[in-house]
Amino acid sequence: MTHAHAHAPHATTPQPSAVARLDHTVVYASDRRRSAEFLASVLGLEVSAPFGPFLPVDLGNGVTLDYYALTDEPIQSQHYAFLVAEDAFDGMIDRLTAAGVTYYADPHHTEAGQVNRLFGGRGAYFEDPDGHNMEIMTRPYVRP
Repeated sequence: MTHAHAHAPHATTPQPSAVARLDHTVVYASDRRRSAEFLASVLGLEVSAPFGPFLPVDLGNGVTLDYYALTDEPIQSQHYAFLVAEDAFDGMIDRLTAAGVTYYADPHHTEAGQVNRLFGGRGAYFEDPDGHNMEIMTRPYVRP
């Protein structure tokens, strides 16, 4: 009797195709529901059911942002960049505008109401309710 198959992964278990793939990350928020719903609405996604203390936003690519309420200390601004489809970009800009959220062409938020044209695509930056610097872009950065 051989044990060769005893440790083989189950056929339905997704295996990473690279050395490592980001699975999830925690996003601190003063109000996890408000922040999760804000980002989900901008990106055209849904907020998932709570998972313990986390409120997940599934990005649809195997990565989840797990919103976590941090109420006893200030929230340090982080940067989150989202590669989005070209045909979805205008809708996201429209939803930001409808929500009264200013978007910018640059990460320092000096070019209000403008989008950038980096790497042959379009991009914009905006703040979430806790000051996280969010970015939507239609082309990935070309790295050296």
